[in-house]
Amino acid sequence: MVLFSGMQYQGRSKRSKTGARLRPRSKKKKSELGREPTETTVGEPRFRTVDARGNVEKVRVLSTDVANVATDDGTERATIEDVVENASNPNYARRNIVTKGAVIETDAGTARVTSRPGQDGQVNATLVDE
Repeated sequence: MVLFSGMQYQGRSKRSKTGARLRPRSKKKKSELGREPTETTVGEPRFRTVDARGNVEKVRVLSTDVANVATDDGTERATIEDVVENASNPNYARRNIVTKGAVIETDAGTARVTSRPGQDGQVNATLVDE
């Protein structure tokens, strides 16, 4: 049963950890749905707004080339040049995908991303000591 195309079901699995069948306790609910990951890339800025739960709209960054980098003097807008490493997935660094915890190369220096671009709508980062 597919509720919405492009959505992922995040409810209880029909199978236990050992593989035994679990009997369903209820039908699928809309509140148990998730979405595909945003996978923000480095490039021309593109955004998408998404209706979230409650009276909330989330802004998702599909691609961006700007990061707000926190330095000792304050915060400055820096241009993202490259993704150096990404602990969540080694392929993300090769594909220039920015997620929280990714290390990016900017014109202000090497920085670690502290925000969630797919959730927050911007890339915030702090400088990493070399």
